[in-house]
Amino acid sequence: MDFQEILHQQFLSNSLENYCWFLGFVLFGLLFKRIISKYLSNIMYRVLNRDKSIDIKTFDELLIKPIGFFVLLMFIYLGSLNIAFPQELNFETKNFNISLILAKTFSIIVLFAVSKIALRFVDYFGIVFLNRAKDTESKMDDQLIPFVIELGKIAVYIVLFFVILSKIFDIDVTALAAGVGIGGIAIAMASKESLENLLGSFTIFFDKPFLVGDLVSTGSITGTVEKVGFRSTRIRTFDKSIVTVPNKNMISAELDNLGKRKVRRARFYIGLTYDTTIDQMKKVVKEIEILINEHPRTDQEGRVKFQEFGASSLDIMVLYYVNSTKWDDFIDVKEDINFKIMEIVKNNDCEFAFPSTTVYLQK
Repeated sequence: MDFQEILHQQFLSNSLENYCWFLGFVLFGLLFKRIISKYLSNIMYRVLNRDKSIDIKTFDELLIKPIGFFVLLMFIYLGSLNIAFPQELNFETKNFNISLILAKTFSIIVLFAVSKIALRFVDYFGIVFLNRAKDTESKMDDQLIPFVIELGKIAVYIVLFFVILSKIFDIDVTALAAGVGIGGIAIAMASKESLENLLGSFTIFFDKPFLVGDLVSTGSITGTVEKVGFRSTRIRTFDKSIVTVPNKNMISAELDNLGKRKVRRARFYIGLTYDTTIDQMKKVVKEIEILINEHPRTDQEGRVKFQEFGASSLDIMVLYYVNSTKWDDFIDVKEDINFKIMEIVKNNDCEFAFPSTTVYLQK
């Protein structure tokens, strides 16, 4: 038996040559998918990114993998054209056909691969517009662009859903869309919380109680708004953690937009010992008030007053405003003033009080 005869040997409705062609296409796709996807990515980069708003490394990270997967699927398809599904394995009934199921499954995978590429293009345009938004003074575009990006991704999924129904399952999507009007009410009632969060996102967008980058405080959470999505708002707290707050809570609860302030308040008490004289107390109060009002980082509206007689101390209230809402600036100024208050107390021969108990022993 020569080589040609071996290649023409039949196995499961196909010759060995047919299987070799199929495996050849698959192996070629596995070996060269990255090279081909890299080449296609470079062509797309030159066409889309003429203003160099994004570097080629970032562009490749977005597109090489999804394009490579799509290229592999295309080579699998080309290879499959050389073979027929074995009739011995095709358990076919009136409502069941293995070969048809495999074909539809493969088509769905291809559609998902295409949608993945579309989603990466949405990410690409999002990065481009976000980079351009950084050059503008308005914070509105910083908030709008992530919102539009999410909207674009939802549109991709909706198109994918209807294409699968129409092209794969032969469902009349026009009739289905008409039925969605009725079914949508039931779905909305079933997902009341999700609907409230969605409406909350539109309220945040149009009413603008805060913008991306603003310092806000709601409930026990204080931090910088990083992103406003369809369902929730992400806040970066001072300990660098991300807190996700449902949008309905952001519009229903009391919210203090610290970013709208021009200043940030510092208010605390210091306690001096009871052996402090009246003259010493007056001098300490006056010097601290001069300190905070003449400090270059305060707004010169500070208040320093002897407030009350504490259980173990004579309590002085210190109140001032720092000319910045940034947390780092605030704690730097507060530290500087605290050190100078310690110097004032020491220079006036006074001492800070601490909780103490006096015990009298009777002989």
